[in-house]
Amino acid sequence: MVVGSGPNGLVAAVTLARAGKRVLVREAEETFGGGTRSAELTLPGFVHDVCSSIHPFVPGSPALRELPLGDHGLELIQPAAPLAHPLDDGTAVVLERSVDSTATGLGPDAEAYRRLIGALVADWPKLESAVLGPLTVLPSHPLALARFGIRAARSATGLATGTFSGERARALLAGCAAHSLVPLERSPTAGFGLVLLLAGHLFGWPFPRGGSQRIADALVALLRESGGEVEARTAVDSLDSLPATRSVFCDVSPRELVRIAGTRLPQDYLRRLGRFRHGPGAFKVDYALDGPIPWTAGACARAGTVHLGGTLQEIAESERAPWRGRHAERPFVLLAQHSLFDPSRAPEGKHTAWAYCHVPSGSQFDMTERIEAQIERFAPGFGKRIIGRSVMPPALLEARNRNLVGGDINGGAATLWRLVARPVTKVNPYATPAPGVSLCSASTPPGGGVHGMCGYLAARSALRKGL
Repeated sequence: MVVGSGPNGLVAAVTLARAGKRVLVREAEETFGGGTRSAELTLPGFVHDVCSSIHPFVPGSPALRELPLGDHGLELIQPAAPLAHPLDDGTAVVLERSVDSTATGLGPDAEAYRRLIGALVADWPKLESAVLGPLTVLPSHPLALARFGIRAARSATGLATGTFSGERARALLAGCAAHSLVPLERSPTAGFGLVLLLAGHLFGWPFPRGGSQRIADALVALLRESGGEVEARTAVDSLDSLPATRSVFCDVSPRELVRIAGTRLPQDYLRRLGRFRHGPGAFKVDYALDGPIPWTAGACARAGTVHLGGTLQEIAESERAPWRGRHAERPFVLLAQHSLFDPSRAPEGKHTAWAYCHVPSGSQFDMTERIEAQIERFAPGFGKRIIGRSVMPPALLEARNRNLVGGDINGGAATLWRLVARPVTKVNPYATPAPGVSLCSASTPPGGGVHGMCGYLAARSALRKGL
């Protein structure tokens, strides 16, 4: 039995079914997918991603890249450039697929970027299992991991200012590091920035044609082909109420596991889960537009993702605010513009935009105006192109997906301690004290993102134990 049909739950189910096990997935909502759902949120004919939207680790995850998802309708679109980061001088820093091409746009920091990122790109095959797995496992390539770790364990501000002299390279690293939802002065925010830069060079930052829902649909189709079953609109409110089953894999947050544990889990473990810390929330806005975003920097039109936040100093100030219970006046905004590359997302001649910023957990403050001011800053006239808008504050994100506690899209605070003790300090973070009960959500290693590794590693751990 798998409780929850997010990408981790579905990958756990597929892994078990392909190993010859009988598998049933139960999902409380009407559609499968968890954080990989799509819907017409604004106007008819406009397809928006409800939560996650850009997916470098669909091609980059060991759990997903070997699965024949393309045979089940999944087609990934690679924009001309993974990322653009506009600046106030009217130009944009662009993350290209090539390390050299990216470095060329960084002026005086070109060679420093080549040295830093080029070496890590070469080391990635040795780093992959450690970066995308629990930190409690001894690495198979300790020297390569040490070369990465000495940089990744730093703060993003420390690595950026210590490595680069110019604002362009510093801003590029800061924007990627800000995906951590952790203040950039704290470790290991540099690691988040490095991994996303590496992903851009190694795998691109693609997205599915037709919406993120296609990821879930392909996994469900593969599961059924492998003999597994899925049930929607079937909430699990207590593990005690489940029919007799050999094992249960829970793609749920620690708080949700405490709620549904019943008598299956000991109170001491439940108290430890109750101390699990979630990070800041996301405030998300989807747009229906009557034309493409009018970027001042034309290079932004080449990128599927655009980071709006200006300099390292500005981004650091923005990301510091939610941790202090404040709302940034000029928030760092993460924006995706799918319809430039995927016409199926909008009616002919129309476009979509997907944008969010970080806010305190559970915030009720409306950040729409501040988000749109940041977009207008780099794309004057954007507001005139809005013909529809869908606003999702943290509470609405959580209402659509219980795993997004307080709007936390990373499955828990991505601090150094919470990367080690995720969700609690344990050699095997997927196993609970109850025989046959496993946790496989983004609150286990390696954490947030659409990679399926939490579900894959939980399933592999159980299979090794003789499930």
